[in-house]
This record gives sequence, structure tokens and C-alpha cells, in this order.
Amino acid sequence: MGSNAVISAAVVFLGFLVATLLLYIIGRNPADMYEAILQVVSGFDSRRGTWNVRYIGEWLVVSMPLILCGLSMGFSARAGLFNIGAEGQYIIGLTAAQIIALSFAQVTFLHMFAAVLGAIIAGAAWGGIAGFLKARYKVSEVVTTIMMNYIALYLHRLITLRIPGSNSFSTPAFPETAMLTSNFLSSLTNNSRLNNGLWLTIAAVLIYWLIMEKSTFGFSIRAAGLNREAAFYAGIKVKTNIVIALSVSGAFAGLAGAVISLGIFTQGRVLSAFEGYGFEGIAVALAGNCSAIGMSVMGLLFGMLKSAQPLMQSRQIPKEIVSIIIGLVVVFIALKPGLHMLAEWRQKIKAQKGEI
Repeated sequence: MGSNAVISAAVVFLGFLVATLLLYIIGRNPADMYEAILQVVSGFDSRRGTWNVRYIGEWLVVSMPLILCGLSMGFSARAGLFNIGAEGQYIIGLTAAQIIALSFAQVTFLHMFAAVLGAIIAGAAWGGIAGFLKARYKVSEVVTTIMMNYIALYLHRLITLRIPGSNSFSTPAFPETAMLTSNFLSSLTNNSRLNNGLWLTIAAVLIYWLIMEKSTFGFSIRAAGLNREAAFYAGIKVKTNIVIALSVSGAFAGLAGAVISLGIFTQGRVLSAFEGYGFEGIAVALAGNCSAIGMSVMGLLFGMLKSAQPLMQSRQIPKEIVSIIIGLVVVFIALKPGLHMLAEWRQKIKAQKGEI
């Protein structure tokens, strides 16, 4: 765990270092990028000498779905599966949350609880389909989850457009009883959009940690991920674990859909394209080593960069620099297995020469 954390910190540093050099090359001042980042994480505007905590609240708002989608990818990865379908599971969760928000009885707390639970169940069911196909028919989860993203998007449009009062962009407004808005958190952060999704995200991280690190089920998931055949001969129900792992992955992504739809917007949306949270969750999981703490940190890091984009643009820093940094972090992380292979090769050469 310690070496993985050091590697993650190193690749983040390299990502920022390359971005800094690129800004010098194109004639921009890298200090402006770091000023924008400082403003996001502290609320302090170094140019005006003012402080506004709203920036911190908005940073957390952007980070929450990234963390949840990271947990989605991370859970399946620990089971030896590559879930590229968090985007579709997110969309299905968002769709379920919107339908329940617009149709359920307007009872305080119960309405919101039903909408969030519906999103979790819908996401879990969508992920479970890919898990079943993998376990029963050995269909690659990579292919299945990719294609199910598109099915989810267009199914969402078909369903949402049939809601009375909907148009090609949005649905009618949500009842207040269904929303995750929090007057306390909003006022605490100077009327930001920070909402009760914060507590749901924290709970999800804790649940992920408890399952993976403190439960026998988590041990069986990790064992199957390391060596599926050995786990089978040890008595672990590998096929069942595949279905459960992708279902739980879908549940985390479905929760992200609820947090976005009910926490940030006052009405449902009719998506015309992917929003990218599920795909960015892959980067969060890879850079965070699929650990609860690592993915939380990386979700906050990537959320910080995305929140700083408008501030960077106001300082003449191209917004694309954020995507470059995130992309570089993922590329450098992907090089880790190659570095291990190189180290093993060098050890083998030394052994053959009698140097060891």
C-alpha cells in the first residue's frame, strides 16, 4: 500500500510538472494555473485579496460523482473485472431517481430515500446484467459494459421523454421532498450547491472500505481477482462473486446518478450525450490504486482540477490543460506494470551474471 501511494504521488507530480513545462512552451505563466487551484481548495483569491468559501463547496460538488464512479470501477477491478460501464450505470441510476422524484408520494425524507434507493437498485441491476452474462456465458465484461453504455443513454431518452411535461432538454421541476439539497451545507459554503450527497458519498467510501478490507466477502472478491482458478478450488463461489461484484459496482455508479440529479438540479434532465463521470471514474480508480482512501484523494484531485477550469480560463490558461494533466496521470500509472517487468528483467540479468 505504501509503495502504491508513493507511485501515485509521483505520477501526479509528473503530470503537473509536464503541464507546467507545456504552459512555459506556449507562453503562459504556470503560476496562474496554481493560483486558480489555490482559489478552489482554499477560497482565497490572490488577485483581489478576498476569500469566498463557495469555491470549496463547488469543488466538493464536482468531486462527489467522480469518487462514486471511481468506487464503481475500483470494486470490479478488485474482483479482476474491468467495468467500463459505470457511465451507463450512472445514467440508469439518474433515470430511476428522476422518475421516482416525479412520481412518488411527496412525503418528507421518505420521498428522497425512495429516489436514492431506486437509483442504487437500478444501477445494481444494470451492472448485474453484465455480471450474469460474464458468469453464465463468459461474455467479456469489457465488450458488454461498453455497449450497455449506449443502450442506457438511449433508453434514458426514450423513458424520460415520455414523462408528461418533458421536452428534449428537461422534465418538470422536482418536488422539494425528493431533493438532496441542504440549507445547512449551502449556507456553510456561502450558497454553494453542496448538498446531502456529501454524506452519501462519505458513507459509500466507508462501505467500500469495510467490504474490501474488513469482511470475508471482500476477501473472497480480492482472492478471485488475484487468481480466479485458485479461488474456485479454495471453495469460493467465483461465478456468484462476478455477478455480485458488477452489481455492487453498478450500485455505486447509480448512487452517483442520484447525487447529481437530485442534489444539483431542480428538474430532471434529458441527456443527449454521455456526461463522462463514469469514464473519469476509471481514471480515479487507476490513479487511486482501487483503495478507498486512494480513490477519495484522486476524486478530490480531479474534482479540484475540473473546478479550477473556469478560473484558469479567466487567467488566460487553456482549459485543456486539465485534461492533459488527468491523461498524463493515467498514462504514467499505466506504465507501472512495465516498470515492474523492467525491474524483474534487470534482477534476472544480474542473477545470470552472478551479481546477486
